[in-house]
Amino acid sequence: MTLTPAIRDTLAHVTTATLTTVLLKKGLRRTWMRGPKPLRPGLARIVGPAFTLRFIPAREDLATPESWSSPRSTRGAIEAMPEGCVVVAGTEGITDAGIFGDILCARMSKKGVAALVTEGAVRDGAGVRATALPVWCAGEVAPPSVASLTFVTWEEPVGCGGVAVFPGDIVVADDDGAVLIPQALLEAVAREAEAQEKLEAWIMREVEKGVPLPGLYPPDAETRARYERETG
Repeated sequence: MTLTPAIRDTLAHVTTATLTTVLLKKGLRRTWMRGPKPLRPGLARIVGPAFTLRFIPAREDLATPESWSSPRSTRGAIEAMPEGCVVVAGTEGITDAGIFGDILCARMSKKGVAALVTEGAVRDGAGVRATALPVWCAGEVAPPSVASLTFVTWEEPVGCGGVAVFPGDIVVADDDGAVLIPQALLEAVAREAEAQEKLEAWIMREVEKGVPLPGLYPPDAETRARYERETG
């Protein structure tokens, strides 16, 4: 299932908390990425297909400043990124070197990349925040990527924050972090998540009226029938 404008708009109004609940009901427990957090406050919720990057622990003969000039480098990967993608970078949990700095993030922004999501860190933090690129990461550090990481490839399956991410899977990120929706489940998850958001908004209004939680949340058959009557 492709990410249509209608589905993108639906997911832009659904929290990652709701998405994890919907995905859990479908048997998927590992969909929230441990580590990525908004680099700056106030980022809008983002939705987009995953463009994956893979880093492994540094090997000194490969992880050198000279490697940045190789066709198979982060620079080459950035030029292959399509507009609207969410870059998901797996670093095997290594956070003591920054995978990208301000110049690379500025280029990604110029290409129309929707966001960067990584379990790793970025460098040049102030400069990265000054770009228009929304970033979810595990923190800010000074050393460059090659101090601790070797870039391997792009657009292959990666692990990020304990989640298996395949190219083209859908990523949604907000203040609570980043969640992955398998591409094959996209339409069903979007539909059910939208319904869940509407139901929970109604439940919140009932709570504000003083209605007790038993039977209300989660709703029993009587509550659900009343919800359907009142909301049409």
